[in-house]
This record gives sequence, C-alpha cells and structure tokens, in this order.
Amino acid sequence: MAGHTENSITVDAPLDLVWDITNDIENWPRLFTEYSSLEVLSREGDTTAFRLTMYPDDNGKVWSWVSERTVDRANRTVRARRVETGPFAHMNILWEYSELPGGTQMRWTQDFAMKPDAPVDDDWMTDNINRNSRTQMALIRDRIEQVARDRQNAPLPR
Repeated sequence: MAGHTENSITVDAPLDLVWDITNDIENWPRLFTEYSSLEVLSREGDTTAFRLTMYPDDNGKVWSWVSERTVDRANRTVRARRVETGPFAHMNILWEYSELPGGTQMRWTQDFAMKPDAPVDDDWMTDNINRNSRTQMALIRDRIEQVARDRQNAPLPR
C-alpha cells in the first residue's frame, strides 16, 4: 500500500508573490513553523538539494533529511523527492500554483510509502500529512497575505 495526499488553499495575493515567498527555501524556517533549519547542499540549474531539520517531536526526536526539488516557474510547478528517505520507502511531492479570481491557489500533492520497519504505517502518515499540511498552508497563507497587505499600503517612493 502507499500513501497519497492532496491539499490546497487559496491565497489572496498575486501568483508571483506566492511563488517567490514559498520557493525561497532559505526562508522556510521562518515561513513554516515545523522546520528549525535548512541547509542548501547544492544548486544545479533549477534543482536544489538541501537538508531540512525539524523541531523535536513530542518524544524529543529531531527528524532531518535531504531532499531535492526542481522548480518550473513557466509551468507553475515544483517537484521534490526525498534523497535521504528515513522511514519512507519513497516520498515525492508536487506543488502546483494557479491564478484564480480570488488570488492564487496553491496545491500540494504527496505520494509516499512507509518502510516496513517504520514506526508508523501509510494510513497514519497520510492522516498526519493531511493534518499538518492544512495547518502549515493556513499559516503560510496568512503570512503571505500580510506581506501583500503591507506592500499595498506602503507609501509610494518620492
């Protein structure tokens, strides 16, 4: 069996702003509440390899892994995969962005499978990813909308 999640949210902000903020990976520890640090390991064209480290979980365990992500601004997509899979047999992620009358829709799709010896199964992880994605997307939406409001209200340069 494998896990699959799809979550989306509409951000009341222009696509370029949503794209720029969510794809500024060095800023992810300030954008996402779950990541304590991010280290860029390499960049080649539109592909970046990086190490993400989370804050300790409820049991005090710190999770960290290497991922690789490729941005395709022309098609408004980002594809990522875990290189160091940890408890996952595989983890593939697709981010898609669409312009809507009310702003920008951001969709995250994750396809994965847990290893047989992982501490949780695919169903548990599916529920966890869905719950966490909705929380993080709402926080990200609020932060980006605040940036959009601040820019809209900024005085014009003289």
